[in-house]
Amino acid sequence: MRAPEADEHLAEQEPPSKSARKRAAHAAQDLGEALLGLRERDLEALDLPAALLEAVREARTIRSRAAAARQRQYIGKLMRHIDTEPIRVALAARSERDAEETERFKRAEHWRARLLEEGEAALEPLEALHPGLDRAHWLRLVRTARAERPAGSATQGPAGRALFRALRALLG
Repeated sequence: MRAPEADEHLAEQEPPSKSARKRAAHAAQDLGEALLGLRERDLEALDLPAALLEAVREARTIRSRAAAARQRQYIGKLMRHIDTEPIRVALAARSERDAEETERFKRAEHWRARLLEEGEAALEPLEALHPGLDRAHWLRLVRTARAERPAGSATQGPAGRALFRALRALLG
């Protein structure tokens, strides 16, 4: 009968199971597919090996469904031979930045809709959030945007877009 420590030592020496290898291969391929959605400058910032970078660029140009699937598998194969942790960290940071940007966009859109709906009355809570707000300037922006917008229309003209840009700058 073996001691429990000997069983642990043997378990450490055994190669990973076939299922574990397949999970790792699928994870590498999924990470490689995430690279396909990056902009070129973000892709270059990751400092990927030349073969992987070229494979990702090639995959973007392929239109055949079967060929694209083969290329994604090839990218997954290349991914299995490199340390993927820096790529995971970079993609997670990018995802977090995208989520923050989306939240800022929604907040600015909410305030624009509120200012267009309520007019001058909505400036008071905005002023409370941002003391020192140039009320005359903001009142002019809101009035111009309200005047150019047809009743019941969801479309924005130049003044509505200018109001949105000003809100994005104010809300950070």
